[in-house]
Amino acid sequence: MTATIRPRSPLARLGFAAAAILGTALSFGATTAPAHAALSPYYQAQLATPVTGAARDIQNDVAWKCEGDACRGSEGNSRAEVVCARLARKFGEVTAFTVKGEALEPDKLAKCNGDKNAAMARR
Repeated sequence: MTATIRPRSPLARLGFAAAAILGTALSFGATTAPAHAALSPYYQAQLATPVTGAARDIQNDVAWKCEGDACRGSEGNSRAEVVCARLARKFGEVTAFTVKGEALEPDKLAKCNGDKNAAMARR
């Protein structure tokens, strides 16, 4: 018995091409998703006194970029209060500090700026 090979119909070829294009589009979306996620800052801070121009600094494991009175930082391994305190020592008083969109509590923000009595006021 001999097998005959029939050519694919135009509809079958169109389906194959559509599947290939869809697969390519989905894989491209998956490869760019982590890059897009990296654009949103882990830490955000508002400074009392704006920096001149743009300033960049790496403190322990956090990369900071400050422009004017706004700073954005990459994810780090230290507690938020410690990261905030390091930023305050380098760039001056911090008036607002958020971690993944959640604001640092007022007493912790005061402690970040060097208020040693902030911890006592909580008790």
